[in-house]
Amino acid sequence: MLRLSNLAVPLDYSEASLRRLIERKLGLSPGRLLSFTLVRRSVDARDKSDVHFVLSLDLAVSDEAALLRRQRNLAPVVSAPAAPLPPARFSRPPLVVGAGPAGLFCALTLARAGAKPLLIERGRPVDQRAADVSRMRQSGLLDEESNVQFGEGGAGAFSDGKLTCGVKSPWLRDVLDTFVSHGAPEQILTDPKPHIGTDRLRPVVASIRREILSLGGTVLFETRLEGLILRQGQVAGARVRSDGEEREILTDTVFLCIGHSARDTVRGLFADGVPMEQKPFAIGLRIEHPRELIDRGQYGSFAGHPRLGAASYKLNCHTPDGRGVYTFCMCPGGEVIAAASEPGGVVVNGMSLHARDAENSNSALLVGVRPEDFGDAHPLAGFLLQRRIEESAFRAANPVSGSPSFLAPAQRLEDFLLNRPSVGFGAVRPSYLPGVVPSDLRAVLPDYIVRNLQLALPALDRQLRGFALPDAVLTAPETRSSSPVRIPRDETRQAAGVPGLYPVGEGAGFAGGIVSAALDGISSARAALERTGA
Repeated sequence: MLRLSNLAVPLDYSEASLRRLIERKLGLSPGRLLSFTLVRRSVDARDKSDVHFVLSLDLAVSDEAALLRRQRNLAPVVSAPAAPLPPARFSRPPLVVGAGPAGLFCALTLARAGAKPLLIERGRPVDQRAADVSRMRQSGLLDEESNVQFGEGGAGAFSDGKLTCGVKSPWLRDVLDTFVSHGAPEQILTDPKPHIGTDRLRPVVASIRREILSLGGTVLFETRLEGLILRQGQVAGARVRSDGEEREILTDTVFLCIGHSARDTVRGLFADGVPMEQKPFAIGLRIEHPRELIDRGQYGSFAGHPRLGAASYKLNCHTPDGRGVYTFCMCPGGEVIAAASEPGGVVVNGMSLHARDAENSNSALLVGVRPEDFGDAHPLAGFLLQRRIEESAFRAANPVSGSPSFLAPAQRLEDFLLNRPSVGFGAVRPSYLPGVVPSDLRAVLPDYIVRNLQLALPALDRQLRGFALPDAVLTAPETRSSSPVRIPRDETRQAAGVPGLYPVGEGAGFAGGIVSAALDGISSARAALERTGA
């Protein structure tokens, strides 16, 4: 098998035309190209007059050696054998706390090794959550078209399903293959920016959970970690609460996969003596444009081509104070959604369905935040900074005391740049539900965040024409892009000074997305399996 890379093809290529192109490019006579498989397909839109695909393909040809000698753009396909899982030798079943991507893939790895893990999830099963949302809509608490992102305890696994990742890992393909085997679209294996979509992700998550159960694992829903049981400084178990009652689970191995919003759990672990430290993160807002404007800005006259779909972008710029401003979690043809996990606070996020065909496209627009911005040296001070901003947003958009509506403050981009409150919106209709209130975001975000965003917007507009559209909608705040806390761990991936405790994923400060969290879950499970087998 040979790998052919960087093959430029038109958007309308067919399998037959692709075969002819390969044969012509490599000088193959008819019959020598036995088969070909798509490995990667990306869009080259640098020249807006010639938007095309760039392919990587694996080829089966007769007489590979002769072809290799005369074609420098070919390379042999070398696949390293997957490292086998060490057998499980735990004295008691390991406990995995949290069913987001880190927890699911950690528990799945343990289950495949025969460990029969216990997986605890603060929320309800997917089908019951859907019923809860239905009842909320019937009662009028949610609009019929509202999308809900569930808070802490597995939120990452019920999000948008973006699978981009900058982490190099031998388990990366395993993560994607697992998603596909559980119902994700096969195109995530070849797309450089793979995306499942909220509507397709939830049944995938349920299917992964069923595999864990089929391998002897146990899933405990509506269960919360209350604290650890430590004996001579080592993990001996955990205290959990379910149905209003607290009980103990005895185990010498606990994986903390709690996500970046489980603040009460983190506080309890800190009280138990688990070491923690402040960590830089980012704060900002969601910026929303018409999908067609972004498509034209990226694809020119090719915008709207059925094979291109909704366009994405990734922008960043330096600012004078060195913080930098960047886009994150871009949602083509998506919506801005509610992501609060505590009463009295507003948090926004973004999502797209698999089709990515909504009216607007949105992205987080974030500013770097440093520990010295937290206002206190306490390891958990970053949580207080987040909460102050979230509560300011709630007060700005929900002035009636006790309001349960979670309206969000929003502002036209032009008004934001001119430091004037918005009184309405223009050509861009805010997508956030249950709704937005025209506001002045200076009352919500710290001055240094506002200042950096105002400096960055014109610069980003030079990178993507139309980004600083006057009617673009800014909805705030986005405070949960990552955790402001890290739980240090040693070379064995155990918490420093707490043997048996494995901090994993975003909540522990070691990941920044679905795939990186899943990879961290796999690596931590493997580390524990190797430790018990040593």
